[in-house]
Formats: sequence, C-alpha cells, structure tokens
Amino acid sequence: MRPGVAGTLRALLFIFASTCAWYSGYLLAELIPDVPLSSAIYTIQSIGERPILKAPAPKRQKCDHWSPCPPNTYAYRLLSGGGRNKYAKICFEDELLIREKTGNVGSGINIAIVNYVTGKVIATRYFAMNEGENSGPMTKFIQGAPEKSLLFMVTHNDGSSRLKEDAKKAIEALGSKEIRNMRFRSSWVFLAAKGFKLPAGLQREKINHSDNAKNRYLGWPAEIQIEGCILKESS
Repeated sequence: MRPGVAGTLRALLFIFASTCAWYSGYLLAELIPDVPLSSAIYTIQSIGERPILKAPAPKRQKCDHWSPCPPNTYAYRLLSGGGRNKYAKICFEDELLIREKTGNVGSGINIAIVNYVTGKVIATRYFAMNEGENSGPMTKFIQGAPEKSLLFMVTHNDGSSRLKEDAKKAIEALGSKEIRNMRFRSSWVFLAAKGFKLPAGLQREKINHSDNAKNRYLGWPAEIQIEGCILKESS
C-alpha cells in the first residue's frame, strides 16, 4: 500500500474511534442521574458497607423509673440525702414534692403527705433532729394526716439524735420496721398509708447506717432509694 493511502486510512480510523468514544460518553451521561460528584463518590464508597441501625432513645418514665408503671397506678420514688450537700428527694407521679430547689427540704426527717384518692399533695415539711425540739411537732404532723393519705419520709443528715418515743410509736403505727434501728446519720426512706392498706409485696422501707469504714462520703453514708407503683383506689 502506498504511504499516502495508509496515512489517509489511519486518519479515518482515528476520526471514527473518536466519534464512537464521544457518542458512548454522551449515552453514558444521559443514563447516569444528575447528582453531585461528591454524592456519586460517596455512593460508590458505600457499596458493601453494612447499614448502621440506630435504636430510638428510650422513653423517660415517671420519676425516672426503668419501666413504666401499669395503668391506674401512682409512680413514686424516695431518695434519701447523701453527704452534706446531696439533699433528699420525694417524687410522686413525676412531681418532685420535696427537693432543694423548692426550699422545702432540710436536715432531719423530710415528710410529704398526699391524698390517696386524688393524688394531690396535702402538705410537706422537714423536722431537724439534731437541734431544737422537733420530735413533738413532727408527731402531731404525722398524726394529723387525714384518712386515706400516703406518707413519704426520707432523711438527710441526722434523723435520730432527738427523735423521741412518741414519734417512734407514731411511725411504728404506720408500719415501720426500722425506725428504732435508726442511728446517727443513718439514711432512711419509708412509705406509709393511713386509713387503708398497701399491697404486701410493695417495697416500703430501707435503711443504711453510717460506717466510717464503708461511708461513700467523709463521715456520711451513701444515699438510698426505693421506688414502685401504687394501685389507685378503684372507682
């Protein structure tokens, strides 16, 4: 073949190949969706990766229970004080009846009285047992609770030093098994009912004594708590 003819054929083949390449690129561009380059690269990189499943955040329960109370019940949580600055708390139906922010909590025995029928708070008070004569007023406060009342009691700091016999008897009459076991700075929580009976299996009382070898805080025992669900009065 003559050199001129060979050169012409090579030029024609090059033009044909270029045209085919351009047309193939045009068709490919038409078939690929119009997405940003970064998204396309991410899609390619994600091929073969395992999907990440995110569990929904757990729903918060009343009084920070781990599981919800059954329908037609009241939720409660009692937390004693711990150390000098960790004040006691009484939660009922997700309302903090006693806590530091409301200014109705203090050293001694903290008490909240709730109407069992309506679930409404009747009164809250705290009685210092390391100073003054507060055992008598506390006894009157407890005995003055109306029938069909729930009584919640929690300690902070010392609840025993000036606790008199009349107060111990009043609390024993409500079902306490530990009131006579309280010592200096014992952590104590107690749930009681007046005018009706609570279920036998309900956790109602807990105590933790001060022990210098085991105290979480310097000279103070750790806080303790109880929680549960109280069946409402049937209508």
